[in-house]
Parts: sequence; structure tokens; C-alpha cells
Amino acid sequence: MPDLISRISNSFSGKRVIIAGDLVADQFLSGSISRVSREAPVFILRHEETETRPGGAANAAANVASLGGEPVVVGLIGDDENGRLLRSGLEQAGVNCDTAVVSSAITTTTKVRVLAGQSYSVKQQVIRIDYENSNGVSDELRSKLILNLEAAASGADAIVVSDYGYGVVTNALFAAAQKISSDNKIPLIVDSRFRLSEFRGATSATPNKEEVEQILGREFQDGDCARLREELGLDSLLITCGNKGIVLAGGRSVERIPVVGSMEPVDVTGAGDTVIAAYSLGLACGLTPRESAIIANHAGGVVVMKKGTATVSKEELIASLLNHSLIAQTDTAA
Repeated sequence: MPDLISRISNSFSGKRVIIAGDLVADQFLSGSISRVSREAPVFILRHEETETRPGGAANAAANVASLGGEPVVVGLIGDDENGRLLRSGLEQAGVNCDTAVVSSAITTTTKVRVLAGQSYSVKQQVIRIDYENSNGVSDELRSKLILNLEAAASGADAIVVSDYGYGVVTNALFAAAQKISSDNKIPLIVDSRFRLSEFRGATSATPNKEEVEQILGREFQDGDCARLREELGLDSLLITCGNKGIVLAGGRSVERIPVVGSMEPVDVTGAGDTVIAAYSLGLACGLTPRESAIIANHAGGVVVMKKGTATVSKEELIASLLNHSLIAQTDTAA
């Protein structure tokens, strides 16, 4: 554990990570319930504030920055108000947006989570409203994304491909990422909501339990993880399983890493983005998949105790590792 903490402290800083994928504006609209409407049997929400945070691939980039890395995003942002709010949030987080493509031909993908409650109580999410780009992604924009990915490659230490299904990640873009990974001998980590089986030959992947079971068509066992890793041509496969922790398949071995922290998370929104950010930084530093998975597990354990789309800092990650180490030592002594 001390070696991991040292590597986080000394090696995360300055690691350049390209995050190519679907940039999303996560908005949180909160308010207090004032009364029941006369027009219909629904509550009236008195609006208090709306906050916009980086979501999707943008959240992964924000987490790389908060952990001390140097993230560079390649994705689409609409030339609209939500796009400006998203870009502003990314730049404030320390994310390089020079290779993001801003276009009036698309609208910024936005997820609005409505948080409601009494003025004296904790606000709870009651509904989510998604505004997706309905214009499609033109061949011109897709070509520009690949050119920008290639331009961002100089000096990169790792590439993350984050596919939420909104049209940025194509087979051609993934192939370009593979070539950069191969030519520069840097890790390529992929996360795809619906199409992981199409993206073969990366260094690693970080699907969640449900995504793996969609591919298999059933609940998975340890042997399934090893076979899936081999079928996808990966060096390692990290599967997040909520409060059941992480399953890591590498070579012929499969290891279950228990969850860190509370078994009852406050909010799991964007936790997978935090996991892939920490995991990719670990691999970028030359850590083993197991060491990187342990770091990612702690990062995820910290961020699920925060409300909304959130990031984990280097200091919070180190504190979690130290606390876990002390607990383990106490249990051993007892």
C-alpha cells in the first residue's frame, strides 16, 4: 500500500490522458415543493438553482484532472448555451478542450436531473430529462474528431474511449485510437454502454455488471470473465459490480476485489467515469492492472458518497487507501 500511495503522489501529476467520447452536460435542477397544482394532481416545484457539471466522457476527464493528471478531451460540443456551460465547467476543472469540436450542427447532449423536497429536507431525484442530439453526426464532424484525436496524441500516456452511444465513438475513431496506442506503446482503455463487443483489441475495458450480462445474455461467473477478456483481445478486464466491488480478469486469473467504504452509496451517478479515470492513470504510470484496479476501487468508493456527478481528489484517494491499510492492520493484530 505505501508504494501505491507514493506512485499516486509522485507519478499521477503530469500524466497526459486523452479522453475521446461523448461529452455530456449534467444539469441538476433543484427546488422546494410548495403545494399541489390545481391543474393536475402533481406537486409544484419552486425552482432554487440549476447547476451544470461535466458528465459522461467529460466527467472522466474532470476526474483525471482532480487526480493530478492532464486530460485532453476529444468530443462534440454544441454551439449552444449548455455547450458553453459544459466547456466552462471543463476548463474550470483543468481540462484541455483544444481538441473538442464545437459545432452549430449539433445540440449538446444534456441530462437534467430534477431534485425535489421540502425546504427543510434533503432533495431527492424525482425525474431525469434527457436532451439528446437529434441531428446525427455528419461525416465531416467524424473526420474532424479523428484528426483531433491524432493531433492530441503527441506526448500522451494513455487513451480512454468513453462511448455512451451518442455518436462520437465510431469504429473508425476506435481504430485510430488503437493505432495511436500501438505506435506509442501506451494503454488504451475502453468503456462502452452498448457496443463493447465491437471494440476488440484494447488494453483493457471497464464495463459494469449489467453491461457484461447484456453481452453474455445471463449472469456471469468467474470463468465467463476470463473468456470474455480473451474474446475481446484485452490484456485485462475490470468489471464494476456496485456494492459487490470489482472483478478483475487478467490472463487466466480472476480476482474479486471487495467494495471499499459504505455498502449504501449516496449517489452512483458517474461513478464509472471516476473508476476509468483512476484506472487509466494507474496504467499510464506503469502500475499493474491489479494495482490500478485497487486504486480505481477506492476512487469509486469515495465518489459514490457525494451527491450528483462528482470527482475524487488525489488527497481523498490517498486518505481512503491509508484508512483501509490501517483497518487491515488492526484486524490482523486482533
